[in-house]
Amino acid sequence: MSEPVAGTPSAASHAPVGGAAAEVDRNEHGVPEPVGITLSVNGRAQRLEVDPRASLLDVLRERLRLAGTKKGCDHGQCGACTVLVNGRRINSCLTLAVMHEDDEIVTIEGLGEPGALHAVQAAFLEYDGFQCGYCTPGQICSAVGMFGEIEEGWPSHATADVSGSQIPLSDEEVRERMSGNICRCAAYPNIVAALRAVAEGGVG
Repeated sequence: MSEPVAGTPSAASHAPVGGAAAEVDRNEHGVPEPVGITLSVNGRAQRLEVDPRASLLDVLRERLRLAGTKKGCDHGQCGACTVLVNGRRINSCLTLAVMHEDDEIVTIEGLGEPGALHAVQAAFLEYDGFQCGYCTPGQICSAVGMFGEIEEGWPSHATADVSGSQIPLSDEEVRERMSGNICRCAAYPNIVAALRAVAEGGVG
């Protein structure tokens, strides 16, 4: 028996929903029918009917109108779509919305608000960590995730001593850990300065 060809109904008859495979109904043309999911976004439960093929990025932007999460390359290469899922940073363009029913999703809109900014948001303002601002939401979400990784002792390729319990956030560490987020305006020196300031407790 031959293997199903990718893209055919037989190859895509199941899609992950809430971490488990579930049957996907299709219409007479073979197009998947919408499925009902509940997403927890910025502390609020959102009940939606979505195309099982829809990315988390598209559902956040087009269905929930959370336009802070940006669509850049749509291939996981620029980082503009970075959000936090269960405290971990991910590229929302590379994951399906139906995969995240039991997850806690935080977008830039859920990190802070005027008068009560997250420390990373405040640092980006203080240190001029952006120019056009398009990549900034992804940069900030990625940085928040980065600080969580450092707190848990995750080393990077730039970590000099991987056996240490504490990882100093040097310029090299910031550049390595934030390398998945592109700033086409090249505000990198100011982003590094902002994140070093947060690490040293000088902001927020």
